[in-house]
Amino acid sequence: MANLKFLKRIGYSNINTLDDDDSAFFYASGMEIDADGAYHAYNPDGKSGLDYLANAGHPGNWWALVTDNGQPSGTPLVQTDDDPAPGFYISTTSLEDANCDPKDPRRYVNAEAINFIVLPGRLGLGAKLGDFAVVIRSYTGAYDYAVYADVGPANKIGEASIALANALGIPSSPKTGGIGHGIAYIVFPGSAQNWPLSQPDIDQYGAQLFSKWGGLDKAKECFPDLNWTQ
Repeated sequence: MANLKFLKRIGYSNINTLDDDDSAFFYASGMEIDADGAYHAYNPDGKSGLDYLANAGHPGNWWALVTDNGQPSGTPLVQTDDDPAPGFYISTTSLEDANCDPKDPRRYVNAEAINFIVLPGRLGLGAKLGDFAVVIRSYTGAYDYAVYADVGPANKIGEASIALANALGIPSSPKTGGIGHGIAYIVFPGSAQNWPLSQPDIDQYGAQLFSKWGGLDKAKECFPDLNWTQ
């Protein structure tokens, strides 16, 4: 069994690192599904979006949408005919492509196309937007690579994009999907590369980091309480 060093606890999850290798920190939790950044995430009708509009905010405090004045107090902007999903709101992520205009939906990380995780605000531990992670569904042995692309509430951990849920065979609807337990998250702080990256780029960087860290065998040592497939 690996020698673990406890870092902090968020909700029901302990965040640990290894005594002899602090190149990664890790935690186990369930997976809630994040639609932010997806072109079809939120719709003005409150029904047609992939997620409930309330998860983007409310009048006077829109925390996940682009507004006309660039502030939470503004009026949300609707995508035009030149955008990927005309009629839908422009949904944001904390990680952005600075090459695109703030009103361009492509500026933000598309939750339907890119594997990403959400980490709590004020987490610390050296984590920066764009850092790589490997996320493992222990029961099936499925795993895939992701980036840290969105900041969530300080007291909540275990949220990931639609694309990552699909990659792991987890129900991916932000409204009805997710899983309550059995997911291992391994994050490599300080590993970010210049953004944007494609999913194949993320896979390449993530695989290199995971292999150097110790791979699946090391993960099983670090999460002895999970139900691992053989």
